[in-house]
Amino acid sequence: MNVSQLEWIVTLGVTIAVLLFDVVYIGRRPHEPSMRECAIYLTIYICLALAFGGWVWFSHGGRFGLEFFAGWLTEYSLSVDNLFLFMIVMASFNVPKKYQQQTLLVGIVLALVFRGIFIAVGAVAINQFSWVFYIFGLFLIYTGLRLARDNDRGDDAENRVVRFARTHLSTTDRWAGLKLYVRDGSKRLMTPMFLVIVALATTDIVFALDSIPAIYGLTSEPYLVFAANVFALMGLRQLYFLLGGLLKRLVYLPQGLAVILCFIGLKLLLHALHENKLPFINGGGYVDVPEIPTLASLGVIVLTLIVTTVASLMKTRAGSSPRH
Repeated sequence: MNVSQLEWIVTLGVTIAVLLFDVVYIGRRPHEPSMRECAIYLTIYICLALAFGGWVWFSHGGRFGLEFFAGWLTEYSLSVDNLFLFMIVMASFNVPKKYQQQTLLVGIVLALVFRGIFIAVGAVAINQFSWVFYIFGLFLIYTGLRLARDNDRGDDAENRVVRFARTHLSTTDRWAGLKLYVRDGSKRLMTPMFLVIVALATTDIVFALDSIPAIYGLTSEPYLVFAANVFALMGLRQLYFLLGGLLKRLVYLPQGLAVILCFIGLKLLLHALHENKLPFINGGGYVDVPEIPTLASLGVIVLTLIVTTVASLMKTRAGSSPRH
């Protein structure tokens, strides 16, 4: 895929413009958005992603269009699980509703920054070392199995880094908007927002470690990897308020994501064997194994998400039905 410098500049420019719009808009009007406002913005972001995928399809070919859509759906599903942890963090620290939009925006910006770093590192690693696909594949399978086993996604909202900060830094329970510290005489006290940002940052790093190998299992194009992550994170703030309690009803989401991660991990291992250069595997030659086409990957991802959502809603509806 030949991506021109102009395409990179336009993509980065639009991303920065959207983020700046969010920062200015929320900074001037911190509020809890209405359902109508969330629905409008979310629809716009989804339409932008679909339009971008269509442009990639017609400008660079159907193969890369499919790779973008598969990557976008995968990253979006992983971002929804990330969003669930954002909810846990908000509840754990009792973030006031009027500050939740600002806090979410900070979390999303941090997620974009960390994913950008890992995208660049992943691209360099793939170009220099073909065996990195073995590592990515095994890591995704391990992550998927762990996710399927550990169904509770909220037991580590206050992680070790946050506990370290609480123990070794002077903190206060007083909120001061987005300020990370306030002064009490000569002392500098860290606000609850500081602890929230630390929790969100460490959560974002963990999810970046999962999501970047996952999308590199679907496309090796850094441009598509970056674009899929950007569009997956756009609208996440509105989705948080729009879905609300519905996120808690997606009880089988970890199992669905586990299936997707293990599937992509298997796809990566097959690709690694096909491109094998390790001397202790088949004498350093490629192994004649089938590779999973992108269209099949897209079908598995879509089917898994549909089954996961329907099964979750049926399970929670049955659980909430009154007994006679």
